[in-house]
Amino acid sequence: MNRINSLFQIQYPIIQAGMIWCSGWKLAAAVSNAGGLGLIGAGSMYPDVLKHHIQSIKKATDKPYGVNLPLLYPNIEEHVQTIIEEKVPIVFTSAGNPKAWTSHLKAAGITVVHVIANTKFAIKCEEAGVDAIVAEGFEAGGHNGKEETTTLCLIPMIRKVTHLPLIAAGGIGSGAAMLAAMALGAEAVQVGSLFAATEESSAHINFKNEILKASDGDTELSLKQLTPVRLLKNDFYKAVKTAEANCATKEELTALLGRGRAKKGMFEGDLVEGELEIGQIAALISTIKPAAQVVAELLEEYKTAKAHLSTAQYDF
Repeated sequence: MNRINSLFQIQYPIIQAGMIWCSGWKLAAAVSNAGGLGLIGAGSMYPDVLKHHIQSIKKATDKPYGVNLPLLYPNIEEHVQTIIEEKVPIVFTSAGNPKAWTSHLKAAGITVVHVIANTKFAIKCEEAGVDAIVAEGFEAGGHNGKEETTTLCLIPMIRKVTHLPLIAAGGIGSGAAMLAAMALGAEAVQVGSLFAATEESSAHINFKNEILKASDGDTELSLKQLTPVRLLKNDFYKAVKTAEANCATKEELTALLGRGRAKKGMFEGDLVEGELEIGQIAALISTIKPAAQVVAELLEEYKTAKAHLSTAQYDF
């Protein structure tokens, strides 16, 4: 059992990402029941909705679970209050300074993990007293780091500057990728896109089917002037690219983004005007499966890849 397994009290070092509009209590419970760590994505929930999801997951599993909390969320004080009142055991914070809420959450007995994309914030995480770090590479779906550092480069960089338990994210779409992340210094993986296309994901079926159609090159990091986000290429993406090519200001891009684009695309299934956030690994996803099957396949592939390396003959 490694440090992540011990920290979260989980069977396998597989964490399901807390993706907006995809990560409701059903998906989180399914992953936790399969031996990983399921996360509720609070970033797309009103405070009363988050409370409902937390209360629902507590009825659906007796295993550890957590909540992903973007620090840019406008009603974050209400979310934090709900998390503490409902005795959520684990919180993953993201999109902000880890010092903002770490001490407050830890004072309530909550294990705190922060998501970062560069070494500067890894050091800030250690100073803030977080319990673990997620290092998310450029391949990941949704909001991303401006540095565009790939997971292959990022994990050893983060491992070099901190001794905190480390979780790799971004482009983890197979057990072999999981093994590679471990070889680079990670102690667990966080998986998003694979779980976005599962049966229990709260994403709209239109979005799930669009993920299955994706090929290499069908996603791109966009909106770098605002907050970088990896999108599937659709009409909304094309409108963003046209605006950026015409040197649109931040205000113009904000107006184009408007309100509810992600909900429209991922939750309501509008494939034309909606924002479709998914990682590069979408090109490897071909079927919609139960979340437990995804966990089982990751583990089996990991064992197969590890056994292959241990028996393969390499002459250098």
